Amino acid sequence: MSSVADISWQRDGRAVLPALLAQHWDLIVIGGGITGAGILLEASRRGLKALLVEQRDFAWGTSSRSSKLVHGGLRYLKQGQLGLTRESVHEREHLLQQAAGLVEPQSFAFGHYTGRKPGKWMFLLGLALYDRLAGQRARHYYPQAEFAALAPNLSTRGLQGGMVYGDAKTDDARLVLRVLREAQQYGGVALNYMQVTGLLREGGQVTGVQLHDVQAPQSALTQYRVSARVVISATGAWADGLRGQAGGAGNAPDGLPAAAFKPRLRPLRGSHLVFPAWRLPLAQAISLMHPYDGRPVFAFPWEGVTLVGTTDVDHKEDMAHDACITRDEVAYLMAALHDQFPRLALGEQDVIASYAGVRPVIDTGKADPSKEGRDHALWLENGLLTVTGGKLTTFRVIALDALRRAASLLPDWQDALAPMPLFAQEQAVLPYQRELPAGLLQRLQGRYGAQTQQLLAAAQPGELALIGGTESCWVQLRWAARCEAVQRLEDLLLRRSRIGIQLRQGGLAILPRVRAICQPELGWSDQRWDAEQAAYMALWNKYYSLPA
Repeated sequence: MSSVADISWQRDGRAVLPALLAQHWDLIVIGGGITGAGILLEASRRGLKALLVEQRDFAWGTSSRSSKLVHGGLRYLKQGQLGLTRESVHEREHLLQQAAGLVEPQSFAFGHYTGRKPGKWMFLLGLALYDRLAGQRARHYYPQAEFAALAPNLSTRGLQGGMVYGDAKTDDARLVLRVLREAQQYGGVALNYMQVTGLLREGGQVTGVQLHDVQAPQSALTQYRVSARVVISATGAWADGLRGQAGGAGNAPDGLPAAAFKPRLRPLRGSHLVFPAWRLPLAQAISLMHPYDGRPVFAFPWEGVTLVGTTDVDHKEDMAHDACITRDEVAYLMAALHDQFPRLALGEQDVIASYAGVRPVIDTGKADPSKEGRDHALWLENGLLTVTGGKLTTFRVIALDALRRAASLLPDWQDALAPMPLFAQEQAVLPYQRELPAGLLQRLQGRYGAQTQQLLAAAQPGELALIGGTESCWVQLRWAARCEAVQRLEDLLLRRSRIGIQLRQGGLAILPRVRAICQPELGWSDQRWDAEQAAYMALWNKYYSLPA
């Protein structure tokens, strides 16, 4: 099975779909973000025959548009969510150990200004508790002169000193890909551009899914009926849509009349700005309270650029389309930058790109979106198990909770569901290679695991050099096109690599070289490439640039 799973990600791999989808599965996971990927991994390595399907691309939704932070949730302490903070801190430490090179430490600096909240002692008390939960102890407070040296360009008006603490960051889309690849080693199968068009039922209970292959040519088989003992919806902010389908014969989930069915999710949009690292240079992340409303905002170095975020507003747009930043959100984030970095005189012309993601937050009716909890939830309704909410950091915990709930539908399957190391033991450490830029080998091993040596062997002359303005090398594009289920150009430039948000105009200037490397690997005709490039640029201009 594992060889079939691997073939399905390579060129012409869709040819194996009829035989693959004719099988009966223990578990079908709907949704290719980090939650679905985590469930596929935990199920596959515990002996379940598991299939994941995603209607767009892997990590297309929230899991490629997050704030890229793997954090314990310091602000949740203020809200009294001690359990969530403890859980998040433990998972952060686990990821730092198990996914080195992909999940990396990131220090944060927070200025202590006269008259601003939270006060020094309240913040330090929170940091002390944060450390205790992580089993660490560190110095946190620095007087004015030392703090100004640690965080240059920061506003010094009213600055008394500042606090420094540790969290972590990642490339969220690459984390999803790595977890899916790990699941494949245990026989898990993951298919992108495979849309669920309906739920199969017997006796009112969900027993499978009807699928449509979005990428199939018109002459090929495009519809499949696939049965499974358990169907799990891990569709995040889109989960209410499937919940609405889970009821039979005019009934909604929980046996309620359709008119009584109430959505449980509150989609919240978080938008971000991306700046060149030279224009907003940071030695460490800067955390601040917005001068308008006191919400936490951050700026931090990431993958060769500087990210600034995030907003937290109700997302009322059509969920079928990419989310995008609004003019109000641009103004909100720029106001925070002008307040915190006045000497840099940053303007919108400095912005490389923007991106926005929609968070799956459980709706409790709070007036302020930022005060909604970030816990995950599980609902078993007419045989459909929905898992949603939660944070990227705790995806492993969420996956295990989902399998504990699913176990009642799998009476012949037994597993203690104890946490395991995230990734299997890797091959021996690869020898130092002189032609690799400093630190690149560890980054590659964090992203590709046991496939790193094959990736390096695939490099053509000059392809181990970094792509200017990023921390990725050219051979990563070749490898993605060859082995990572790229169906559209946007998959390659926005998720397999992050060129689309790291370079101006989505990387338009380097697309000729990208084409030379990737078009032969993908097997696309000139006509197909031209159409893909036009579609990608239209998408980028609409959803990843600044709004007019």
